[in-house]
Amino acid sequence: MQLHELKPTHKAKKKKRVGRGGKRGTYSGRGVKGQKSRAGRKMVPAIRGMIKRYPKLRGYRQGEIAKNLIVLNLNILEKGFETGETVNPQNLLKKGIIHNIKGKMPKVKILSGGELKKSLIIENCLISKEARTKIEKAGGTVKNPIINQTPTPKP
Repeated sequence: MQLHELKPTHKAKKKKRVGRGGKRGTYSGRGVKGQKSRAGRKMVPAIRGMIKRYPKLRGYRQGEIAKNLIVLNLNILEKGFETGETVNPQNLLKKGIIHNIKGKMPKVKILSGGELKKSLIIENCLISKEARTKIEKAGGTVKNPIINQTPTPKP
C-alpha cells in the first residue's frame, strides 16, 4: 500500500452554509442586531482598552530621576555616626542605613534636613549646598563630592 492509495473510511462532513435562506436563514443563529451579529471583528481588542487607560503625558519633562539614588538627611547622620567618623556609601551600608539596589552600591545624596552637631568626614556622596554649609559649620569636611547630574527626588 502506498500513500496515494489511502482512502478515508468515513464520509466527509459538509460545511454548514448559513445566511442563505432555508433553515439557517437571515440571522443564521446570531440573534438580531448588535456587535456580535455583525461580520468581521466581533469584540473590541483588549489592548485598545489598555492604551486608552494610559495617561496622555504632555509637555516637556525634565531628565529622569536616578533609579539608584538614596536620599539622606543630616538628622539620620547625626543619629547613626559618632564624632570624627567617615560617612561614605560603604560605611552607610555596613551600619544598615542604606541597602544595595539590585545588587549594586547606590549613590547617596545628603540633604540639609535636620541639624548636625557632630564633625563628620563625608566622602563619595552627592551633597546639597545647604547641607555642605551645615556640615562645615559643625566642624566636618567634605571630600571627593560627586557632581550631581540628575534632579533630586524628595525624601
